[in-house]
Parts: sequence; C-alpha cells; structure tokens
Amino acid sequence: MTPVRVVLVDDDPLVVQGLRLMLTGAPGIDVVGEADDGDQLVGLVREAAPDVVLLDVRMPRLDGVAALRALRSTPDLPQPVVIVLTTFDTEPVVLDAMRAGASGFLLKHTPPAEIVRAIRAAADGEPTVSPTVLRRLIDHVADARGDTAAPAGEDALAPLTDRERQVAVAVAKGLGNAEIGRRLYLSHGSVKAHISSALAKLGLENRTQLAIAAHTAGTAGVPPSAPPQK
Repeated sequence: MTPVRVVLVDDDPLVVQGLRLMLTGAPGIDVVGEADDGDQLVGLVREAAPDVVLLDVRMPRLDGVAALRALRSTPDLPQPVVIVLTTFDTEPVVLDAMRAGASGFLLKHTPPAEIVRAIRAAADGEPTVSPTVLRRLIDHVADARGDTAAPAGEDALAPLTDRERQVAVAVAKGLGNAEIGRRLYLSHGSVKAHISSALAKLGLENRTQLAIAAHTAGTAGVPPSAPPQK
C-alpha cells in the first residue's frame, strides 16, 4: 500500500516535533515536509506533493486560512486534502477555514490515534471534523435559522433518494464510511458514491455541509439503518 504523504505547517516547534514523532511511528504514513508559517505552504506543496496537509490557523506572517486560500487559488498545483489543526474551535475560525477549502478540522488536543485515523480517512476521501467542531457548525446554522430543524413542509434533502438520505443522516451522526457501510449493508465504494451523488444534487462541497443539511432538515434523529436491499 502506498504511504500517505503528509506535510506539517505550524509555527510551534514543539507541536511539529510531537506530530512528527507520532506520525513517524504510524504505519503507512510518511512526513515529507514541514514549515513554520503559512507563507511557505504553496512552495512546500509544490515541492513535496503531499496527500494531506496538517495546517495550523494562527501563525505570525500568514495565517492558515489565508495560506489555504492561496493554495486553492494557485493554478496547475495538485491540491492535497487540508486538515486544519488548531487550539481554536470558535465559529468564525471554523467557518473561515471551511470556506477557504479545508476538508477537515481537528483540535490540537485530539488524541493521537484520532489524528492518525483522520489522516488516513482524509487520504481515502473521508475528511474528518472533530465532533465538537461539527456541533458548533450545526448550532451556528440552527441559530441563524432560529430553529434546529427545517420549517414544516420544507425538506432540504428532497432531491435525494431514500438511500442517499439514509447515508446523509449517518454522516450527520458523525459516522465514518466503514460504519455507514456496516449499518446500511453497503460496500465502501457504494457509500462514497452515495455521498458524492448527494453532494452534487444538493450543490454542496463536502460531508460537513451534508451533515449540516441533514440536521437542519430535521432528519438527524432518524436511525441510519436499513435492511439489505435485494
């Protein structure tokens, strides 16, 4: 199996050292580059060609959100999955990072095993958002609407098939693709296909947005399970 190539961007040398030691001991992960500020991100990605970037938000010269915007707007550059790793989980930071193109968001106090799992999942097309961060995003949308669910008669998931809806509800519960597959009796590839189809139909960019859509549609309380379909 080809190792997941990871670069680390953080201005705290102790954080970088800890991440490097942790990831170096994880099978199937190679740390291929490091930087101590966001202004080095584009050049580092061009040089190291990573699959995944762990990116800090607060840095002295160019913060992570601005660096991510620069990365996403650079033409002819392979675009890695970016997981924002920070001590801050306030709504503006989370929303700015997601809008800039982050595919995942983890807090720095996330257990090492979870960070490793998130990197592997991200490389497999399953970006991860910390449960506390996802909760903040859902609460933000609920506050903006003045309610925790869609108004009666409004179904944000109406364009989806029953199966796509079930998968969306499971995503809203924070389940990974493997667990969704087990609960819905679907292959890993089928789960990914249903998520991709749901995103396209709803005009969304990532599974975090899908989770929020499922929650605000009032469907997050529906158990994500179904009998095998023949």
